[in-house]
Amino acid sequence: MRQSKIGTEKMFEAIEFATRSHANQCRKGTKIPYIIHPLQVAKILIESDCPNHVVIAGILHDTVEDTPVTLNDIRSVFGKQIMDLVNAVSEPDKSDPWELRKEHTIESLKTDTPNVLFVSLADKLDNIRAIKDDYAKVGDSVWERFRRPYDKQKWYYESLAEVFGARTVNDQYEFLTVLFDKDVETVFNEALHNKMKFTQ
Repeated sequence: MRQSKIGTEKMFEAIEFATRSHANQCRKGTKIPYIIHPLQVAKILIESDCPNHVVIAGILHDTVEDTPVTLNDIRSVFGKQIMDLVNAVSEPDKSDPWELRKEHTIESLKTDTPNVLFVSLADKLDNIRAIKDDYAKVGDSVWERFRRPYDKQKWYYESLAEVFGARTVNDQYEFLTVLFDKDVETVFNEALHNKMKFTQ
């Protein structure tokens, strides 16, 4: 991918910014500090050889959606390029019903730029990995942590896998789509198997 003119010092500034923004937040149903998630997203993007401004957007991707941080705050500290990426991966209106927000995400991904696709895919890949790990520990009770139950989550993640897989960016992106698709299949096939086992 094209190398960014933004230096690594700005990446560390983004880590500090996100850590402050997500202070006292934990991942759903756990005691894990929320900042671990954007750092994992950044790790995926770095390992995929994404330019620094994409990595920084990955670090900041939930700040506008889940904290008091505004897009103007992002722009004033990190510039318009990163602000635009964060805006593109943020849900436009958190007050909308869950279904409407997820449908908007799926439709947007069909035409989003490659950089937006990378940030979104890294985000969703870390999310499904967390679900897979938690499902192995607590089973079906993991779905109680979410705003919608198993069947809605299955629809959402399988729809994401389909739209990610339909896009072409480069070899690193396609490698991530394979990992994502595999984890989605693992999580929901295992969950479905357990549901069928307990209803027989």
